[in-house]
Amino acid sequence: MLRRIYDEAGRGHLKSYWLAAFCLIALAATTGGAAWIMQPMIDDLFYKHQYDKVPWICGAIIGIFLVRGLATYGSAVTLAKIGNSIVAHYQKRVFGHLMKLGIDFYTETRSGQLAARINENVAGIRDLFSMTLKSVAGDLVALIGLVTVMVYQAPFLAASIFLIGPPLVWAVSYIMRRVRRVTRESVEINSHLIGAMQESVQGIAVVKAFTMEEQLTRKIGDLVDRAESRYNKIARVSERLAPVTEMLAGFAIAGVVAYSVYRSAYSSQPPGNIMSFITAFMLAYDPVRRLARTQVNVERAMVNARMIYELLDIEPRQGDAEGATEARIETGEIRFNNVTFGYTPDKPVIRNLTFTAAAGKTTAIVGASGAGKSTLVALLQRFHDVSDGTIEIDGQDISKVTKQSLRQSIAFVSQQPYLFEGTISDNIRYGRPDASDSEIQFAAQQAAADDFIRQQPQGYETPVGENGVTLSGGQRQRLSIARAIIRQAPILLLDEATSALDNESEARVQQALTTIMRGRTTIVIAHRLSTVVNADHIVVLEQGQLVEEGTHNELVARPNGAYAHFYNLQGGHGLGLVDDDAVEAITNKADGTTGG
Repeated sequence: MLRRIYDEAGRGHLKSYWLAAFCLIALAATTGGAAWIMQPMIDDLFYKHQYDKVPWICGAIIGIFLVRGLATYGSAVTLAKIGNSIVAHYQKRVFGHLMKLGIDFYTETRSGQLAARINENVAGIRDLFSMTLKSVAGDLVALIGLVTVMVYQAPFLAASIFLIGPPLVWAVSYIMRRVRRVTRESVEINSHLIGAMQESVQGIAVVKAFTMEEQLTRKIGDLVDRAESRYNKIARVSERLAPVTEMLAGFAIAGVVAYSVYRSAYSSQPPGNIMSFITAFMLAYDPVRRLARTQVNVERAMVNARMIYELLDIEPRQGDAEGATEARIETGEIRFNNVTFGYTPDKPVIRNLTFTAAAGKTTAIVGASGAGKSTLVALLQRFHDVSDGTIEIDGQDISKVTKQSLRQSIAFVSQQPYLFEGTISDNIRYGRPDASDSEIQFAAQQAAADDFIRQQPQGYETPVGENGVTLSGGQRQRLSIARAIIRQAPILLLDEATSALDNESEARVQQALTTIMRGRTTIVIAHRLSTVVNADHIVVLEQGQLVEEGTHNELVARPNGAYAHFYNLQGGHGLGLVDDDAVEAITNKADGTTGG
């Protein structure tokens, strides 16, 4: 895993790593120097009273601490820049990978949990290299230097100190195994917590309307308690190293002090080398403690890295076919040939569906909820691949063309308009990034949106807020229609595109849609028949099967047909709303069944 992370993220920062390593080595060298200088300072200045050496020793002390300051600054800034670059690299890479994954991934994964997990795990990868470098080039080098000083000043004492090594290694190994499991559990629980909080905030209107505050407070409280418990467990496991290292250090220091007192009492040797040894030993305690904790922290970071790579290694289930070509769409004729599809193999949503949407014409899809209307639109955009049969556009099997070229030829307006972070102008321009300001304004005029846009505080440059929270549902829908208009695609898909509009706004948008639909192959899904009655062709679905098709006049003329009942329920004028249960009852009647 470390090799993979180095190859993918660390190799590009080799020069910066060498600079950071140089600074850390310099810092480590000054630590050993601080311990070593204790010997001449004690012996020459205080024991032998050689005061002529005061300037040199004081100058050396100043130099040591000057180098320490510069080295600390250089290593901290360099490692921070490397860490920030690594975070940016993985954030870009993860987001790019997420954009390649299919709709099926997002139906199985909660967005809030995914965002929280990515954020926490990327931070772990950032810390992995910096911790490793600090340990090797900083603490390890410092420890080697200090041990060298100890061996030089008091070889016997230095040899006895190494008795604390084996129990410390055993303690670190035991704790690492425990930390690995607890850290993964903590990341999972924390992602659930942040995801639940995000969903509650995004759905605050529903929360208030259904007085869900207490229920959600209890739910979030339970998740918080679980997260707190995991973090407490991590703290208990990780910090078990502290009493072990402190206890071992205490015994070692006590032994050194006792021996030093004994030697001072029964020997006439100057105390400088013992003071230098004690100083080196006291200074060595910190790098030893950090090195022991580093292994535990690196193990936690490795868990984060593995979880990120688990995400990056997910292969898109629906990719372009081998040898896929660019879609060449001219007229835009769409054919469904015996299409069958189900989200699960044993429950087909579309069954042996065959019909043609003529080039440059409008085809309306009518049916009850669950009839497969929106699934049909999703299949046409290759959000999913058909289980059987084919979908062709201008004679090209869409499974054999690239998804990008296919979708670039389609403009889509869903029944749930979604706006992104940015201004009104930005959201319309997503339909075609190279569109000019005048084209954006013209598209807004066609979508009956220009008037309300100009009434906003900053006009077209007004921020829309999170998912357009500052706009009404109808206003958001008109912006999504403008986004589809500016795309200038040969195929237009309207999935309940006017469902959020009042009658006046719908009439204005329908007039605009009539204009932009002219010459484009358009598929319209609607319960409101004001769109359907003007369609060139109407397809009626029931439980994923085609039950009848034809023009409005042809279908109305069939007194026992599903469409005729549908139309009559709306008073014969096609401007009212129809209840889903009513539609289902009608289509069931036409199919010779009874609905429940």
